[in-house]
Amino acid sequence: MKIRLSFSALLPILFFLLGSLQLHAQAPNTSAPSTDTTKFLIVKNDGNEYVGQILSDDGREVLIETKSLGKIYIPKSDIKSMRPINYNEDIAKGEVSTAGVFTTRYQFTTNCFPIKKGENYAMLNLYGPEVHFAVHKDFSVGVMSTWIGSPIALALKYTRGTANPKINYGVGTLIGSSGYLNQGRGFGGLHWGMITYGDRRNNATLSVGYSYFNPGMSNTDFGQTIYTPGVYTATNGIYPNIPIDGYYYSSSQSNYKAPIIGLAGQAKVGKKASFIYDCMFIMANNSYKSVTGNQQITPQYDVNGMLSQVEVYDYQETITTGTTRQNVLVLMPGMRFQRSESKAFQISLAGVITDGMSFPLPMASWFYKF
Repeated sequence: MKIRLSFSALLPILFFLLGSLQLHAQAPNTSAPSTDTTKFLIVKNDGNEYVGQILSDDGREVLIETKSLGKIYIPKSDIKSMRPINYNEDIAKGEVSTAGVFTTRYQFTTNCFPIKKGENYAMLNLYGPEVHFAVHKDFSVGVMSTWIGSPIALALKYTRGTANPKINYGVGTLIGSSGYLNQGRGFGGLHWGMITYGDRRNNATLSVGYSYFNPGMSNTDFGQTIYTPGVYTATNGIYPNIPIDGYYYSSSQSNYKAPIIGLAGQAKVGKKASFIYDCMFIMANNSYKSVTGNQQITPQYDVNGMLSQVEVYDYQETITTGTTRQNVLVLMPGMRFQRSESKAFQISLAGVITDGMSFPLPMASWFYKF
């Protein structure tokens, strides 16, 4: 009887101990972190990016654990794209790289990927330098010039994304002046719209634009004298002193306009190399105006061959206008070598083909992030 009572008294204790052991054994499974340590790059619609491990995804929002901010809930409606991190391609010097600021342009043209704030860059070319700054997540400002500081141009670019992360669109403009050349009288511009398909590493961009250029100068023939019309008698064969009525200037002016179609792209061919292709078809029109002055002066001689008189006719001016057309194809295939996150070198074996001639135009460019 005593043994039964002792056993009965021990039963609740045994059940309690077994339950505690079971709970203790199950606790590590419920609180242990997931064995999946894959990190994801999440890009929001506003351009902000987060890198971390996805803890949960209920279809409406994603719980991500980042290194710097800890756990963050991100609504699915705010996410533009989400992909796993590729450590061989995305990690450089221990930091995540989303292809860098240099992928926002080709050789001459640009694409629809924005320059991110804090990722300003400079590019040094054989013909001159240029710098570009991000002033907004979708808007950048740049300055382009030659090594003599003229001409100089202001570059503006605005881009936007779509519901499809691989389709982006944008507009851009270049507004230029001849600078101190020709006292700044020359001016021009290039305005275009563009659409890009792909990501920052592999993409293609179609652009359509319109350019214009007025050199602000004319080819002028100075010092032409206008004489007073009439008949003037020579004395002893000496040319008469004909009164001067003024001066005229034969001149010509040009104004260039050109629709432009561009096709460009880039493709990653290695961990640090990309193939760059840039092409522009320019349909140039040159509207010209030519002003030519003419005054006929006829000398008359006697039977002995001596100058007897000079007849001066009225001054006449002829204005000629017209338009010439010239198609120009610029091909710029090249390679870009990304030496680090802040430096890259690009070489392009460019060439120009016109209706009457063609010639090579090799280019080399050095990129620097700052």
